[in-house]
Amino acid sequence: MAATAREDGASGQERGQRGCEHYDRGCLLKAPCCDKLYTCRLCHDNNEDHQLDRFKVKEVQCINCEKIQHAQQTCEECSTLFGEYYCDICHLFDKDKKQYHCENCGICRYCMIGPKEDFFHCLKCNLCLAMNLQGRHKCIENVSRQNCPICLEDIHTSRVVAHVLPCGHLLHRTCYEEMLKEGYRCPLCMHSALDMTRYWRQLDDEVAQTPMPSEYQNMTVDILCNDCNGRSTVQFHILGMKCKICESYNTAQAGGRRISLDQQ
Repeated sequence: MAATAREDGASGQERGQRGCEHYDRGCLLKAPCCDKLYTCRLCHDNNEDHQLDRFKVKEVQCINCEKIQHAQQTCEECSTLFGEYYCDICHLFDKDKKQYHCENCGICRYCMIGPKEDFFHCLKCNLCLAMNLQGRHKCIENVSRQNCPICLEDIHTSRVVAHVLPCGHLLHRTCYEEMLKEGYRCPLCMHSALDMTRYWRQLDDEVAQTPMPSEYQNMTVDILCNDCNGRSTVQFHILGMKCKICESYNTAQAGGRRISLDQQ
């Protein structure tokens, strides 16, 4: 079986070559779905038309002696260490990165670098979060089971760490960083994705220093605030219209209605 796997290029790995771009490990997984050998499930999924179920892996092959054996941390034939970290549930082999298996998540949380004690599992969000977010984040039921609204890919099992927005929605950290290059709002609810207080005060100064033409100076508009969901009637300004309730400029004109104060 090992020779066949190497001949057809399924594993893409030479004898003794350790790991892949995804993981550092001393074994190949024998995929229960197709009996091919791959370094990891991601390498398998990138080359096949089906996905490898990590939980169903039963056998691995040592990269040194090539013995196929029951999935375990050390080779029973030559004592090669398959991984400093090994989970016998997820069959994750890798360097020790302070990973841990979360029973509630059902998978290993290797991407959250740091000891298990630095994280807690929010039962409502159904996600492991940093301890500094305990009691300080907005819960959305099963939010981790939703796809990232930017790349539309899975968040719960992703190797990319999730970023929790103030509104409670999740984005991949990399998607969040890219989003901030072009905007500041959550793509799902339009709530500000970070603390904008300093910018709002700068905008106060710009509005004060930029008087509107006389025909617009007595014009008011109804606005809806994306941050507090409140409604206000405020003076129209081309640079932005500030919510009277929370003083955010993350607002939208409600119904497109403008009222001239002279006509009231």
